[in-house]
Amino acid sequence: MTKVGDMDDQRWRKSSFSGDANGNCVEVAPLPDGHIALRDSKDPTAGHFTFTRAEMAAWIRGVKAGEFDDLT
Repeated sequence: MTKVGDMDDQRWRKSSFSGDANGNCVEVAPLPDGHIALRDSKDPTAGHFTFTRAEMAAWIRGVKAGEFDDLT
């Protein structure tokens, strides 16, 4: 997780994959360099992850496949 500069200037939106998860949502923002930033909507100042489009697609596939369901 990185904390880089002032990410408040980015256009954050709730991810469509978050659904209605009782406030457990992630926000995404497209970055000028083509990467995608991801952060916890409950704690936006805690930092963010930055993905390439291919990495984001792989992460989403993993989430859908349940690869991270047992992580605590």
